[in-house]
Amino acid sequence: MQNSRYRKALAIGYSGHGGVCLRVQLHKQSSFTGTEDAADMGGFIRYTTEELFKRMFERDTEIYLDRDALREDYQPEHLVGRDTELERYKTALQPVINGEQPNNIFLYGKTGVGKTAGTRFLLDHLVDDAEQYDDLDLTVKMLNCDGLSTSYQIATHLINKFRDEANQISTTGYPRSTVYEMLWDELDRYGGTIIIVLDEVDHIDDDSILYQLPRARANGKLEEAKIGIIGISNDFSFRDNLSPKVKSSLCEEELQFPAYDAQELFEILLQRANVAFRENVINESVLRLCAAYGAKDAGDARQSLDLLMKAGDLARDAETDSISEELVRDAREVLERGRIREGISGLTQHGHLVLYSLVTLDQQGETPVRSRDIRPRYMNFAEQVGIDPLVPRRMRDHLGELSMLGIVTAVERNEGRRGGTYREYSVEMDIELILTALEKTVEEVGIHESILSLVDQDRTLTEYT
Repeated sequence: MQNSRYRKALAIGYSGHGGVCLRVQLHKQSSFTGTEDAADMGGFIRYTTEELFKRMFERDTEIYLDRDALREDYQPEHLVGRDTELERYKTALQPVINGEQPNNIFLYGKTGVGKTAGTRFLLDHLVDDAEQYDDLDLTVKMLNCDGLSTSYQIATHLINKFRDEANQISTTGYPRSTVYEMLWDELDRYGGTIIIVLDEVDHIDDDSILYQLPRARANGKLEEAKIGIIGISNDFSFRDNLSPKVKSSLCEEELQFPAYDAQELFEILLQRANVAFRENVINESVLRLCAAYGAKDAGDARQSLDLLMKAGDLARDAETDSISEELVRDAREVLERGRIREGISGLTQHGHLVLYSLVTLDQQGETPVRSRDIRPRYMNFAEQVGIDPLVPRRMRDHLGELSMLGIVTAVERNEGRRGGTYREYSVEMDIELILTALEKTVEEVGIHESILSLVDQDRTLTEYT
């Protein structure tokens, strides 16, 4: 086309409805200059392809220096607010650098409290430091168990972690004993010290692999490799549900990562903001507001960083040169709506009924509330829709899932020998947003008297909210 007498151009126009019209036409080079006015062009302003895309896609440099510094996978040089936990973690990993059998370590804590980030941080340093010792051959493999519910799936994915792309195996079709033999062969082929990190390990329904891996060498399955397992869980109850033999093997060292407080979250945000934003784009009050919201949202650093990034994106979209507290509030509403919609849409019908039960109790001023006091209402709602209620343990699993999603808050209480340990639940997010997402459940069960003030019975919930 460059050698012909014609060249391609795109025509842009604006319709009476505010839409943008694009039209591709060919124009003779001798008659097209790119400067004709709209009247000469039949109501359209025409640009060459090069001119058009220069106008459509230009780098904006007013807000961000490095937006990726606000992402979850960004690895800072120093982890803020986790000195005590990292020191204990480092001690648990010390046998590796000594050339000894690694400890099996179990980490637990809520989402966004630094478990995975701390693991990556320490293991990166461990791998680097291990290179100075000629007698130490260290391999680290990380596997996220989200979507992997069986020991068989974990084993096949681990085999493929140790194999090159040309020798990957199918994740179905083998006897379990064959899969385990292939896994032992791969581990011994690598040899040396091998650290296997199972992130979100609570997704595994059967714990066979959690028993087999830590004890493989002791049981004569391995000769060359020394294995250490690091299990990471968001679910505090997962450890309690493990069989005694697995618990004794997997949980040699246990580390709990507590929620961040507002000051720790502020320091994390300040560290990232100094990398992410241009000078004078953000001030301390904005960071402290994001930190306060994060502390309210179960001390979750990930949510605080997401909030700060969304506020930055809104500032960029609005073509302002700074981030205001008002933009942070707008960003929070946008994120909360999306989080509720996504979280609730992934729940089962029983999960919806459990949440609706808790919402109605909240509106009656009866929260925080124990699971045993939620159960009668949940059973009544299940009867209303014609399904059998779950047993108490499975109902509590749904409450745990809602807590991990950040939709409800679970607070552990300890009343000593007489009262024991238990959890109390309350609603964390905006009730009207939750009811909007639960519209179908509310229609099936009926509008409970506690939410009459929130809905118009002659309308659907969507129309009202």
